[in-house]
Amino acid sequence: MDPNDKRSPDVIALFDVDGTLTAPRLTATEEMIDFLAELRKKVIIGMVGGSDLRKQKEQLGENVLDMFDYTFSENGLVAYRGKELLAEASITAHLGEKRLQKLINYCLRYISALNIPIKRGTFIEFRKGMLNVSPIGRNCSQKERCEFEEYDEKENIREHFVIALKETFWDYGLTFSIGGQISFDVFPNGWDKTYALQFVDHIKEIHFFGDKTYDGGNDYEIYESPRTVGHSVKNPEETMQICRDLFLS
Repeated sequence: MDPNDKRSPDVIALFDVDGTLTAPRLTATEEMIDFLAELRKKVIIGMVGGSDLRKQKEQLGENVLDMFDYTFSENGLVAYRGKELLAEASITAHLGEKRLQKLINYCLRYISALNIPIKRGTFIEFRKGMLNVSPIGRNCSQKERCEFEEYDEKENIREHFVIALKETFWDYGLTFSIGGQISFDVFPNGWDKTYALQFVDHIKEIHFFGDKTYDGGNDYEIYESPRTVGHSVKNPEETMQICRDLFLS
């Protein structure tokens, strides 16, 4: 660490993005941006999200790598300390093209047979370390996104999809993690958000803040990890309040 940095090297606040720092897929408020800058004066901070860096920049700003001491995209499969790239992992190299295509083709066939109120485009988004699968399609509007979330809560579209994938690809060694409003992530076992912890393993006290902390949610594994002190939040306002009580009071 910088010798002029007076913060404790033993504590970090590590944040999920959607539902924790921002409303789902929306941009961070000015209040949140200012809060993170204030918090960073007191404690080391990091961000770990399932989205790629491009989407994280859309939500938190183009200077996102300057805002955090550690930035973890795609669950930490793309890891930065400041602006320094620490590591990247590839789902293509891990699975191989033949198995990857079999998985993608199955997802597309499943989605084509779904009878849901709305379908748009980009049903599978290929990321460096994972696939993001959306039954409605990621090109939907914010209104359509919210409507699908309500529909999914009643009909469990994503949950049934994940069950089918687990049964079909039981031997692939994959995790299927529901997050956000419209999609779920597919990645090799162990490539959940706990993957990011290896890059902060030297820090003794890791506080993690997330909203999808239930079993099957994309914050569950890191929230339950013995390496973290987990804080389950409902929205960005609660995130700020807990941090104020912990670090700024």
